[in-house]
Amino acid sequence: MDTLSALLDGPRANGAFLLRSVLSAPWALRVRDEAPLSIAVVVAGEAWVLGDDEHARLGPGDVMIARGPHPYTVADAPGTPPNIFIEPGQHCVDAEGNSLEDVMTLGTRTWGNDIAGETLLVTGTYESTRAVSDRLLRSLPATLVLRADEWDGRLVDVLCEEMTRDELGQEVYLDRLLDLVLIDAVRAWFAGDPARTPAWHRAAREPVVGPALQLLEDDVARSWTLDVLAREIGVSRAALARRFTAAVGQPPMAYLTDLRLDVAADLLRDPTMTIAAVAHRVGYGSAFALSAAFKRVRGVSPSQHRVHAS
Repeated sequence: MDTLSALLDGPRANGAFLLRSVLSAPWALRVRDEAPLSIAVVVAGEAWVLGDDEHARLGPGDVMIARGPHPYTVADAPGTPPNIFIEPGQHCVDAEGNSLEDVMTLGTRTWGNDIAGETLLVTGTYESTRAVSDRLLRSLPATLVLRADEWDGRLVDVLCEEMTRDELGQEVYLDRLLDLVLIDAVRAWFAGDPARTPAWHRAAREPVVGPALQLLEDDVARSWTLDVLAREIGVSRAALARRFTAAVGQPPMAYLTDLRLDVAADLLRDPTMTIAAVAHRVGYGSAFALSAAFKRVRGVSPSQHRVHAS
């Protein structure tokens, strides 16, 4: 698995929140749901994404990805004050806190203030960090925008059509479609500007560092040392350390520690896996060894991380 594939291997929606929003101006949604990751595509009309530092106009086919937990606003125009507030758990209220969920329901997974509204948005929200890997979240800005000509949004049409159906297994089908739409958009965003990708991904084509990264990604649990890794690649340990640090921004063994803890963090979201089993999967000899490394680097114990990610 290449490094970008490893990054995008994380999204696993499970009962994700999916909604078609049909809206007539004026409207403004203040999104403060604290969700780890959301994606919104303009199917018809236009919308403005208003963050703390920048504003962006979205037209048909444009997509926005927002990384939580920071709030943001989506509106018909920059000057429209928020009149709809999206709270944690996707509860929708007005400025006084009155529920709008029944008032604005327009059909199966369809919501808004006007069934004939000029703007149609398709929104998908990953409500739990268990669905998205830490590595993916850390690799994205708080908000990113892709224009219609910068990505292949054909799956959005399928998703939009399927959202109005209520067939057997529909939730799982929609979850997988959402994963594919997200992966398509994120992959296009990385491809649009190499500087956006993490350093370790850019280094994948370096003739010495690339093979080293691949070996570590493919067998994170192996008892790696700098000597062993250098011998596998056929270079001196000094050359490997120098080139790896220059390309990735940290020495090979420090990168390996981060990689192991990233994988462990994702595995800990599975309640059926013991901490000892996770430790074994990522190359630590015991649950105690993993816990010590996890707390030293991340500031919380594996158990605390598991509770927070649930």
